[in-house]
Amino acid sequence: MEKRWIQKEQGNLTEIKRLSEELQISEVFALLLTQRGVHTKSDAEKFFSPNLQNLHDAFLMKDMDKAVERLHKALSNKEKILVFGDYDVDGTTAAALVYSFLKDTIGENYKDYIYYYIPDRYTEGYGISIQSIEYAHTEGYTLMIALDCGIKAFEPAKLATQYGIDLIVCDHHRPDTTLPEAYAILDPKREDCEYPFKELSGCGVGFKYIQGYLSKYGTEKRLILRYLDLVAISIASDIVPITDENRILAYYGLRLINRYPRFGVESILSYGRITRKKDAIIQKQEAESKVIETVFSRKIDINDLVFLVGPRINAAGRIDTGRNSVKLVLSETKEDADRTGKEINKYNTARRSFDTQTTREAIAMIEHNGYSLGRSSIVLHNQDWHKGVIGIVASRIVEKYYRPTIIFTQANDIYTGSARSVKGFDIYDAIESCGDLLEQFGGHTYAAGLSVKPENLEKFINKFEEIVKKTIKPESLLPEIEIDCELDMNIITKEFAEYLKEFEPFGPENMAPIFVSRNVIADRVFRVGEDQNHLKMMIKQPNMTNWIEGIAFGLGGCKEFISNGKPFDVAYHVELNEWNDKKRLQLNIKDLKFQA
Repeated sequence: MEKRWIQKEQGNLTEIKRLSEELQISEVFALLLTQRGVHTKSDAEKFFSPNLQNLHDAFLMKDMDKAVERLHKALSNKEKILVFGDYDVDGTTAAALVYSFLKDTIGENYKDYIYYYIPDRYTEGYGISIQSIEYAHTEGYTLMIALDCGIKAFEPAKLATQYGIDLIVCDHHRPDTTLPEAYAILDPKREDCEYPFKELSGCGVGFKYIQGYLSKYGTEKRLILRYLDLVAISIASDIVPITDENRILAYYGLRLINRYPRFGVESILSYGRITRKKDAIIQKQEAESKVIETVFSRKIDINDLVFLVGPRINAAGRIDTGRNSVKLVLSETKEDADRTGKEINKYNTARRSFDTQTTREAIAMIEHNGYSLGRSSIVLHNQDWHKGVIGIVASRIVEKYYRPTIIFTQANDIYTGSARSVKGFDIYDAIESCGDLLEQFGGHTYAAGLSVKPENLEKFINKFEEIVKKTIKPESLLPEIEIDCELDMNIITKEFAEYLKEFEPFGPENMAPIFVSRNVIADRVFRVGEDQNHLKMMIKQPNMTNWIEGIAFGLGGCKEFISNGKPFDVAYHVELNEWNDKKRLQLNIKDLKFQA
């Protein structure tokens, strides 16, 4: 599918030159900073050196005082506490974080007082279930902490109150106009919450809860640092903006993973052939006196969390039970982690099989019926599709057809759907406009979940299409690539790529820069990959003597056009491929345009 190239604002030249001189960096890097809201030397220091001291006061969040006091009372009186987390990456890392904190706080007899509960995707569905409240009541829990869910748990919250269970909700999803009857609700998206940063992950809200508790009752304030790896995994996997607090948390979480990886994370990384250096154990022992970059064969970054760690943690909840994900990251020995990691990798293999097959069936459905022609949305359903992969399939369909997409499957006489959107279109608002036809829904601007009775499904499909068609902007139906700036490829060196890495961690609202170069020629072009769908090549501009290696994923069909020696324009990331301390310059090519 052809993509629009959108040039970002190139900023004020005077400001860029001033910043370049103040920071003693090139004007290219100064431009990149201004595009990211960095306009002064002070801004740059905060951007390049994230500091935990710049985290916001947790007590700025509505209900934090109530939530902290209730937890302190429960710990003081040795009450039984149930930690409830959703079954996806965000929910399971959040549950692991809070459970770990309680375990560390309670000490030796922690199993007598705390337990983590992850709902079954298939029998309980999303969010706090009635079944979990019944379990808490039967087992004598008097405090329940719900993470990454609960903002719409009206009936479960009411039942918890009837049973004398105090429910504390830690969520980051958009609430309704009314809130459930919980003891305390921590959600920065509450209309009455003045917390200055609204884009925390669910695990991030759990982190703020523990931060609030430690700031008032903790004797060892730095105890919270040991949980930042879990927050970083949630931030990467839940695709929240990596700005403000999320940038700080992701930065320190990645540093923790690289220097002191927990056994469970190390086990997952091994399936991506990322292994521990031979001398890493010695380095780890000397860590107090020696700064080490990473114990692994290369530095772990956000992409590793997004594409390697997150999907495997998710796979457990998709195929079997999310409890295994929590069990993995809580593993206290390498043997336990490897055993659970092996099982989870099997789940991930099964998940990929379901994902591939369902995606093929969905595409066939669209192509055979000409379904997408003239429509602004795509909504598909099949009662045999696996519930655990419909969100992934929705994302695949968006990638291919670039339409707001919902994929439904049927279970227990109800259709459950997963929705994904395109840039610039709020799919949550569109779904909310169809709320009269739905049993349940929740989510964010670009991703949501929903359920509908069979008799209302076609009505929903038609109404949803009508709303999308009325409200979506035409440009939102065309994929785009945002170009940061145009480069003469002569300036691309290893040193250039090294400095770009200072802009990490990358993610929403701080994406890896995309550059464009004109009149490029290619040599040694060949297809690679299992389906021969990718290209490797050497490229340069005519005024260059050196060639630069390039990789173009998904652009295998362009081989004949760029192999004939004719010039073309190219949009790309500049990267350093790193392995065992050896670094290789490479351009990750995102798109090509051929001159008329």
